[in-house]
Amino acid sequence: MQIGLSSPDITQAEIDAVVEVLRSGRLSLGPRVEEFEDAVRGYCGTRHAVAISSGTTGLHLLIRAIGLNPGDEVITTPFSFVASSNCVLFEGGRPVFVDIDPLTWNIDVSRIEEKITPRTRALLPVDVFGVVAPMDELRAIAQRRRLRVIEDSCEALGATYKGRRAGSLGDAGVFGFYPNKQITTGEGGMIVTDDDEIARLCRSMRNQGRDGMAWLSHERLGYNYRLSDVNCALGAVQMRRIDEILARRAQVAAWYTQRLRDEPRVTMQRVPAECGISWFVFVVKLDNRYSEEQRNTMIHRLREQGIGCSNYFAPIHLQAYFRERYGCKPGDFPVCEAVAARTVALPFHAKLSESEADHVCAALRKLL
Repeated sequence: MQIGLSSPDITQAEIDAVVEVLRSGRLSLGPRVEEFEDAVRGYCGTRHAVAISSGTTGLHLLIRAIGLNPGDEVITTPFSFVASSNCVLFEGGRPVFVDIDPLTWNIDVSRIEEKITPRTRALLPVDVFGVVAPMDELRAIAQRRRLRVIEDSCEALGATYKGRRAGSLGDAGVFGFYPNKQITTGEGGMIVTDDDEIARLCRSMRNQGRDGMAWLSHERLGYNYRLSDVNCALGAVQMRRIDEILARRAQVAAWYTQRLRDEPRVTMQRVPAECGISWFVFVVKLDNRYSEEQRNTMIHRLREQGIGCSNYFAPIHLQAYFRERYGCKPGDFPVCEAVAARTVALPFHAKLSESEADHVCAALRKLL
């Protein structure tokens, strides 16, 4: 049995929508972009949605839109995909890491204020694995210290915090639509915000710095961070199906949870009562008796059996260029390192069957 780590949920409706765009001859800067933006904006309840080519480019545009200058600092988490820190480096800023909560795996808000300096300009929380960060506390700190809040919701489309959608809780938020995400556009992302100026700047910068339709008039430095109508046609259909897709993913997560909740050698991410998780991946953490080497051996043996799995995430501060540039070292963020050394991401997608979940759990138990 071969069970992949992830798989997009594509139906004939998505295929038909993409083919229709291909036949139209209008492949970019066409009506499908606005259709997709309207769908995400309405779903999240924000004033604006700006389609971009990836979650990474969305984060970059927001860093520019808030006016980050070289040497400025942004407080964020080391337990994330590296893009949440790279976006700060793109503009000459410095990501300042704060360790994580050992149960939710999100940034530990109790440790943030001690890291704020006169150069701090923003907080960049990550909604890790579809669990929204503690946004009330983050917004309170930001208001008290006059900081901006960029919410990295690339893994959290559909998640909620006290009844509000992920991405809508800071000055702006970003979603990613890589094929392993809740919905996909192949490659792509979306900025959401209630801030008119942030939206205006991001729309301009994604389109080579243009402010209007004049093709050779550029008001500011910009990039080609556009998302094509082909991608947006796929995304618009996925948004029409989002409740169905999220429900299927929740069912797969329930199968895993039912089979592993009484296994003392693994734990799962805690979801606070005020949060509604949107299932991006299904990650278990091995008990502290297991070493990182034992975890790696377990992943290797599962893969040998045809079971796709991975370690989510490797700590950002221990990536080679962060060590070289900032002198980061093991022990700097012990909670993050302890969690990261023991996590195993199991196969997870909307099309996974109950029998496949049974097979994965049985194989995992044999290796524990």
